Amino acid sequence: MLEILREFFGFGGYQREPEGFMSWQHLTFVTSLMIVMTLLAIYFGRRNKNKEDKIKNKVLIWAALLIDGFEIFKIIMLSIINEDPMHFLYDLPLFLCSIQLITIPLAAFSKGRVKEAALDFVFIFGLLGAALGTYGAGNNYSSYPVLSFDNVVSGITHSISGFASLYIAISGLTSMKIKNLPITFIILFFFGISAYIVNITIDYNYMFLVRGDGTPYDIFYNLVNGHKVLYPIMVMVLFIVYIILFNITYHLITHKKKENIHKLQMEYIERFSLYLPYKNRIEEEMVYILKKSLEENIPYQ
Repeated sequence: MLEILREFFGFGGYQREPEGFMSWQHLTFVTSLMIVMTLLAIYFGRRNKNKEDKIKNKVLIWAALLIDGFEIFKIIMLSIINEDPMHFLYDLPLFLCSIQLITIPLAAFSKGRVKEAALDFVFIFGLLGAALGTYGAGNNYSSYPVLSFDNVVSGITHSISGFASLYIAISGLTSMKIKNLPITFIILFFFGISAYIVNITIDYNYMFLVRGDGTPYDIFYNLVNGHKVLYPIMVMVLFIVYIILFNITYHLITHKKKENIHKLQMEYIERFSLYLPYKNRIEEEMVYILKKSLEENIPYQ
């Protein structure tokens, strides 16, 4: 048992060889996480859809506590495993997917427009981060075994991020108000600037602003030949474009849905109006049938 735990946590380094990025073990593991994530989001989202926001928010509070709890445990364990108390500098919540360690609690515990913007931020980036941090985590799954502490905890936290995104959408917590977009951009720029400063300070690659590291960002890194200014600007521009396109798509879909509901309502009103001339006659017939059934002691149906 001790040997199994030592190998899982990677004390002294992993003895097993990594199965590899996009191996069947990698795909099976992350797909299982995505299925569980989706089913839980559907279950809790549908259960709380018609409840007040205070009830809906309780699920987000639990999601915030869990994602931060797992991450704090991971930071402590990695510091112990690496025998370096400063190792936490390489585990700060400054990746696009790990930003949810801050924005999910912000969405759960804040109020007003900040809460609305945080909810929208989690909705917009949560599922994307979950996909990139599981299916797109080429560096992780090329470096560590699939069932290892690094990949299991990473998979769980990314799944919680995706769960929060889906839950917000299904339960109806989204606002997606255009007036809150500046707050969404401020959140993004805050993390982007922080990541850039930390990258320069400790020579790291938060938010993949330095290089792609086996993620789809490699496409853009190679496009500009790794230019130290153009590449990070391109990454941030991509985030902005994604937010704008996401908002446009969302509003187009919801507008179309509202149009269809309005059309259906008008059809029902039109059909019901056809029976209005006969309203009095129908009422008279119902009264006659009721009287007749009482006189003949026949149950009224």
